[in-house]
Amino acid sequence: MKKLIFTLLTIGLSFLAVSQEDMPLVWSQDMGIKFVHSGTGLESGGYSYVASAKEMAVFSNEDGSIYWKKSFKDIAPKLKKIDELVPFWESNIIFLFDRKAGKDQIACIDLTDGSLLWTTDKYQKITADMIVYIEEDDGFAISLKKELVYIKAKTGEEVWSTSKFHGVVGKYVYNSSDHSMTMVNFVPSAIIAYFTGMKNQIVRINMQNGDILWENTYVGRADRKVITRDFIYDLEVDGDKVVLRLGGIQVYDYITGANLWSAAFDYTAEGIVKRPRDVSRWGVYGTVADPVVVGDDMYVLDMTDKKHQYVKKYDYHTGKLLWTSKEIKGARAIPGMTVVGDAVALQIGGMVELQYTQTIKTEYYTITYNIVKYKNVKPNGIQAFNTKDGSLKWESEKFRKGITNGITVGDNFIVCSGKALYSINISTGADNYEVPVSKGGVGLAQLILPYGDNIIVVIGEKGLSTFNATDGAFIKKSVYKKSTLSGRIGNIVLMKTDKDDIAAFNLSTMTYTQYNAKKGARTWLEREDAKYVYVYEKKKVTKLLTH
Repeated sequence: MKKLIFTLLTIGLSFLAVSQEDMPLVWSQDMGIKFVHSGTGLESGGYSYVASAKEMAVFSNEDGSIYWKKSFKDIAPKLKKIDELVPFWESNIIFLFDRKAGKDQIACIDLTDGSLLWTTDKYQKITADMIVYIEEDDGFAISLKKELVYIKAKTGEEVWSTSKFHGVVGKYVYNSSDHSMTMVNFVPSAIIAYFTGMKNQIVRINMQNGDILWENTYVGRADRKVITRDFIYDLEVDGDKVVLRLGGIQVYDYITGANLWSAAFDYTAEGIVKRPRDVSRWGVYGTVADPVVVGDDMYVLDMTDKKHQYVKKYDYHTGKLLWTSKEIKGARAIPGMTVVGDAVALQIGGMVELQYTQTIKTEYYTITYNIVKYKNVKPNGIQAFNTKDGSLKWESEKFRKGITNGITVGDNFIVCSGKALYSINISTGADNYEVPVSKGGVGLAQLILPYGDNIIVVIGEKGLSTFNATDGAFIKKSVYKKSTLSGRIGNIVLMKTDKDDIAAFNLSTMTYTQYNAKKGARTWLEREDAKYVYVYEKKKVTKLLTH
């Protein structure tokens, strides 16, 4: 599956001549199974798997050799066929689901040798989203409609259950000294109909017996991204405080769970981007900028609804509201906010992240793709407010027709309209320069990335180009086919065509390697340092080197 993760990291630049080549072959292995399921483990973990409805093989990431291959009926005689496999790589355990009418059968096996650990038919209608591995305690938290059940990972023995926690276990903080865990609940969008009438809960729970030590509520909708499974919020314990960053910030007392202060709003991205056809999972992310903390001050975007949008400044320690800006009218998304000197600059509209699963059916085949991509949301613009009182400081009209995203470099805001790069003085709104991205020779800009201390990378329609952030001077280009950004891990940027051909650009050299996909093949970029791509096709698995 194509699960490609987008992150921004600072790396160096080499001014070598641009070149490109096919991705070198590491190995190719016939697995002896016409597989429909596949899973790629961490490179350091050492193994991955393929499976049909009746048998499974686990193979070495290093050389493709098969560790073991078994039929499911030999592993677990109660299983007749497999409808779904869910690996938990940290536990070396994989869940196997045989979904029968009214009586689902679950088996857990050891990924390292294929041995059966335990089976059960006790838990019905559960999905991968409803199972969470608690690594610190080597157990699984399984969310049922009316209760949360906690079991031992290796035996399936039920340790406790509680009807006081509803929904799925989200991000958590585990305290090993007293075996308590602070966590929030949530309902994944794929199973939202299953948990009707659920309230938002943040709790601290005794993991030895399931007792709820305290319970409170939170504002907003906690969730995970539908493909990459990244949490879209953050939870941490800071001394005697629990800090939840979700649609602003919410702070609780760690011992009692009491509300200390909150600067939060409930926001939904529904309707910002039209959902494509034949999509089973769908999510839009990066539509609202995270809070910005500067010293004792915190700046929060309040996107309560489409008609009432503001910047608010708070005292970070007490939560006291210091000022509320003038209303920001008409914005559907505000992906960027930066604070420099006496100005709070906002990027209104621009590139947001889409994640979805799409199924393409023809007379001859059915292919399911997991997709991560980016799309421009309008209206667009740039506004800046005074940090002292929240009054409007300046507003730029030049981005009404388009904007990709903005990057802060020193005291300047580097913003791209798609056609041109602009450097804007954040304090005054004055332009330092305007440079056409056509100088880069890779088409219109889709996105810009920071690079080193003073380099801007333009992700274009047909490759990548670089510019000097100080004066806008063009540096270098690396031309590819018409494609879109598919993700980034470390210093590797992935571009993908409509035919699923991919190119891995190495930002340290501005060169790329490419792979021309065959119809029906599924690719996976190795997640630790993006050094390898795995290709799954019919009975064969191929490992390629990206750089």
